[in-house]
Amino acid sequence: MPVTTKDKRATFRKLHESGCFVIPNPYDVGSAKALQHMGFKALASTSAGFAWTIGKADNRVTLEDVLTHLTALCAAVDLPVNADFEGGFAHEPEKVAANVARAVKTGVAGLSIEDSTGDAARPLYERSEAIARIKAARGAIDADNSGVLLTGRCEGFLVGRADLDLVIDRLKAYSDAGADCLYAPGIRTPEQIAAVVRAVHPKPVNLLQGWPGVSVAEATELGVRRISIGGSLARAAWGGFMRAAREIAEKGTFNEFGHAQPGGELNKMFS
Repeated sequence: MPVTTKDKRATFRKLHESGCFVIPNPYDVGSAKALQHMGFKALASTSAGFAWTIGKADNRVTLEDVLTHLTALCAAVDLPVNADFEGGFAHEPEKVAANVARAVKTGVAGLSIEDSTGDAARPLYERSEAIARIKAARGAIDADNSGVLLTGRCEGFLVGRADLDLVIDRLKAYSDAGADCLYAPGIRTPEQIAAVVRAVHPKPVNLLQGWPGVSVAEATELGVRRISIGGSLARAAWGGFMRAAREIAEKGTFNEFGHAQPGGELNKMFS
């Protein structure tokens, strides 16, 4: 029986009710299908990973690029897909709402809205403005009873504002504004993670793991509900590509191909 968008959204919400799950980030249809094949329960897009596939830097893709990409990911797998929707591709709350409404139509089960501005002189939106943007996203999601799960992100640790009190204050405000899940990319220590989990309880927390560190078991003990990995799988893939290409360019040898995934196995997986 075909898995419907409604089914995916219900499954995604259920996953946030208890336990801890990893939501890996594919960067194209092939990597999404591979992750489904490996047994993951849900997926999330990655703005950086996708951008690199079309030869752009992170935060340089267009709204139309992302909507097309999300539509393709959602159609390719039977798993719920959470959208890395950056800052909503707009500054004004009403424009964020309009763009979120379009994202909902792609079939995503969830999406996140960031509070970073992209302006080094003012890296975060003012608190009241950031809250208004979350409220606008909430309103757009609820307008057609879509059931899409909204994640509110505070980017403080990624933009040079590594102030845990500031981050927690904002996450609590985003929760009050309608965010279903809270996310502070860049926190790393068990103490930081536990503090965020306590502060927004009972709302679930997403933890970014893009480096060696806290394991799934340890994150579970700290109360984390969801773990995403951002562009890290894409970086790992690019690492293998660059090592092999550099070896050919600089040495004229092909030893790195010995580490490549066998083509037969890939064909079998995608058949």
